[in-house]
Amino acid sequence: MSDSPEASFDLIVIGGGPAGYPAAIRAAQLGMKALCIDSWLNRDNTPSFGGTCLNAGCIPSKALLESSELFHKAGHEFAIHGIGVGTPVLDLKKMQERKMAVSKANSGGVKLLFQANKVTGVFGHGELLGNGQVKVTTHDGVATTYKAKHILIATGSAPVELKKIAPFDGDKIVDSWGALDFSAVPERLGIIGAGVIGVELGSVWSRLGAKTVILEALPGFLPMVDAAISKEALRQFTKQGLDIRLGAKVSAVAKGKTDVTVTYEQDGETKKETFDKLIVAVGRRPFTDKLGADVAGVALDERGFVKIDKNYKTSAAGIYAVGDVTGGVMLAHKAIEEGVVLIEQLHGEKSEVNYNAIPSVIYTNPEIAWVGLSEEQAKAAGHEVKVGSSPFAANGRARALESIAGQVKFVSDAKTDRVLGVHMIGPYVSELCAEAVLALEFAATTQDIQMTMHGHPTLSETFHEAALAVDGHAIHSANKKR
Repeated sequence: MSDSPEASFDLIVIGGGPAGYPAAIRAAQLGMKALCIDSWLNRDNTPSFGGTCLNAGCIPSKALLESSELFHKAGHEFAIHGIGVGTPVLDLKKMQERKMAVSKANSGGVKLLFQANKVTGVFGHGELLGNGQVKVTTHDGVATTYKAKHILIATGSAPVELKKIAPFDGDKIVDSWGALDFSAVPERLGIIGAGVIGVELGSVWSRLGAKTVILEALPGFLPMVDAAISKEALRQFTKQGLDIRLGAKVSAVAKGKTDVTVTYEQDGETKKETFDKLIVAVGRRPFTDKLGADVAGVALDERGFVKIDKNYKTSAAGIYAVGDVTGGVMLAHKAIEEGVVLIEQLHGEKSEVNYNAIPSVIYTNPEIAWVGLSEEQAKAAGHEVKVGSSPFAANGRARALESIAGQVKFVSDAKTDRVLGVHMIGPYVSELCAEAVLALEFAATTQDIQMTMHGHPTLSETFHEAALAVDGHAIHSANKKR
């Protein structure tokens, strides 16, 4: 290692995704000399900050979801508004170019933020050497060793590959990144996994014309979602044409010259389905490839996740870890908060993440969003609960938007009136969920929401009505008899 001041830092962050780059920026804001290392390479071999989220996940998928939704509306909804456009024509190449432009704008923004905050950003692979040292090997093979008082592992996650059944080939069998890059709409699309990624990708290509079948091994749909909301979601997605088959356990995948045949077990029967493309979306694994964890004494659990304590410390002195690589709920916003909180703790501040108030969103149409406990979880935890819900069909703004499907549901403690969770499916609930997060963050009671004025006409009125419905006070929707 060089003894020059340029090679020494207060903090080295390995990984420039949502867990890493905000941590580096916050460190610089607090006066630390910070270095952020990112190994990401795009399809064209250009390096980029932002990790999976900005380059191959959250941002590009939302760009395609928006484009495909507009295409679907042009063909099925514009006429209702008195807008005649005829049969819309898909220009997938242009749609993909827009997606890439959106991603590049966001990832390029990270580089500008580094410059503004005086964070040193380096492209290359970071490897732990122990004794506070990290070796960075650039993509053209040049190696440099840096030293720091604190090292943060923020290397994120990668798609799980079914190597024995359906190994990725980048063509017919793809992961979530490959599923965003199709150059043509497949006539028949298969997806293994009906989780968040599976249903979002299924929505994109189904709207654009693909006959889409989603095979889910579990007997229930979106089990992490409140039962009433997941039931409504399944109904809506089925109505839209998504063929979601539950309890379908894939046992074999055979590639042909032009297609892929999937064999699966369902209801005691062996069934087969043939597709042009197959997306495998069965989860994500920690990305610790060639990290040097064993050399540095960083312990991993049996699944490969970095072990940490409540303050994000690993088993090695001076080395910390946050985000997907540590397990738990794999969400970009959770990773951001963990990285920022860790840095503030290192600075001596009493900062922490409220893990009971982490929002989750599925960007389908209708959108699904929730925070806190579901009714089933609350009861299992020993709470005596009271619930209330209100449909978007009773909301004037939703009707004006031609988006009346869905509802908002409150789960509250019957004894204390505290809001335990809010679950919703409907238009723009990804945005409405922020109010629910604040409610949990400030330990609000249901009455606090009931007594808060909401603008009219807005979608947020359904949120208010659901809170009122908990105690049978809803004005614009029928209250359930108690």
